[in-house]
Amino acid sequence: MNIGFIGLGIMGRPMALNLINAGHSVWVHARRPAMMTPLTDAGATACNTSADVASNADIIFICVSDTQDVEQVILGDEGILKTTKKDSIVVDMSTISPSATRKLATQLTEHNVHMLDAPVSGGEQGAIDGALSIMVGGEKEIFDRVLPLFEVMGKNIVHIGDNGAGQVTKACNQVLIGQTIAAIGEAYILASASGVDPAKVRQALLGGFAGSRALESHGQRMLDRNFKPGFKASLHHKDMRIVIEAAHELGIALPGAAMVTQYLNAVVGNGKGENDSISILELQEQLSGITVNKEKS
Repeated sequence: MNIGFIGLGIMGRPMALNLINAGHSVWVHARRPAMMTPLTDAGATACNTSADVASNADIIFICVSDTQDVEQVILGDEGILKTTKKDSIVVDMSTISPSATRKLATQLTEHNVHMLDAPVSGGEQGAIDGALSIMVGGEKEIFDRVLPLFEVMGKNIVHIGDNGAGQVTKACNQVLIGQTIAAIGEAYILASASGVDPAKVRQALLGGFAGSRALESHGQRMLDRNFKPGFKASLHHKDMRIVIEAAHELGIALPGAAMVTQYLNAVVGNGKGENDSISILELQEQLSGITVNKEKS
């Protein structure tokens, strides 16, 4: 089976590499040619355009930054619609607007091309380890055809529903993660302001209903004041914009998500968009005049 992969950033590069290492023939494209070198060194074929990828591949994966980037890859002057084969499959693993995803799926269907939206969670390490959570929208029959490839890249793979359902699920994921990070920050500030060791508080909470993978992983990194990105604040900021736009489209209230979006607005506005989204903690500290684990700062 010939596979295409477009977008070779922090997430896309290891995902494509896992497909190559699994023995698949992979054609790749990235806006910056240097990003393709690790893949071509591993056996991939470099392509000059997205259209070149589509002309060689039966299944084309996309992993780029935002809605407009996906639209350009699919519909642009050198986009995959110029050369896609009948009955080929486009799998968008980016995180983009659910409503835009549905429109793109309709446009692809008009050209006899199938589409799955399959955003991921798990960060760079999950991509490297082939242990991502993959949430998929689209036709079940098409999902079943692509499942063996998903299993190379991820461990928790769930078909959610029709086109757009994967993106809605990813938006829900970002709402939960963002608010959990904010909640952990508030808990640590309360503990620190009270003269209680936040590390001991975390240890105790991990054993009860407040325990979570976010408290386990992000919570420790917040105590260590390790703001090196596993997931950049700028990307979480983009994802929360998608959440708020969806809320406007649907006419629903998501006040917790709005709060997290404002935190991330400030993180990016303060020039820390390249840091991890746990940098929300630093803003919370400024608001309260409290530094968590001061000896680590």
